[in-house]
Amino acid sequence: MTLAIHMQRTRSMFKYGFESGLLDRPMRFGTEFKKPAKRAMRQSRQERGPRMYEPDEISLLLGAAGVQLRAMILLGLNCGMGNTDVASLPIDALDLDRGIVDFPRPKTAIPRRATLWPETVEALRTALEVRPREKLAEDKGLVFITKYGHRWLRVKAPGPRAKKGTQAVTVDAVALEFGKLQRRCGIESGGRGFYALRHTFRTVADEVNDRPAIDLIMGHQDTNDIATHYIARIGDERLRRVVDHVRAWMLASVETSS
Repeated sequence: MTLAIHMQRTRSMFKYGFESGLLDRPMRFGTEFKKPAKRAMRQSRQERGPRMYEPDEISLLLGAAGVQLRAMILLGLNCGMGNTDVASLPIDALDLDRGIVDFPRPKTAIPRRATLWPETVEALRTALEVRPREKLAEDKGLVFITKYGHRWLRVKAPGPRAKKGTQAVTVDAVALEFGKLQRRCGIESGGRGFYALRHTFRTVADEVNDRPAIDLIMGHQDTNDIATHYIARIGDERLRRVVDHVRAWMLASVETSS
């Protein structure tokens, strides 16, 4: 799947270059530059295993995580937030007194709203109490700031001493710190990073059978379903029913195994 995504991005980049006049002719990729067959992709997914975490693993992660990372993990499980979501989350998107987060997804601007678990609210309050001071004014309103004063996911431009042609680098501290946490907990496995928390939420939430509510929580939009164009509002009680189901799954399984 990752290879297919990279190949499509490469094609899009050269297509944009030609259509923008940056290239004088279309790029020829040759006969071997093809996406993997669907069978190969299915086999790869089977070998990799499910991209989700089980309750006992979640318990280990939450117990060993630092203040900020614990709050991020809970956001991933509570409302399916990914790396960019938590790194870009503004303080004014939170209503902790009511237990609500209302924050369009950064990469798509699709509306997203979710009710928060008591554990998530408590973790966010704690994270805000010890929040480091930001270095850049543009990061002032963010919930999470690293101990070095930066946002947790940022694009680092080449420095003045960088060699010609050096490209900007994406620094994803969410992925880096979560990877360290996995190794400390002894649950590291291929294909499962912080984003697998989003997969976990979606997998368990699907049992509620309320697709519009789940989509609003995750910031999804089903453009193939004409019915979505006629839904003007989804009440918070429906959102709460979804997230409470995920919470009950997680807590009940942990209590049973303890």
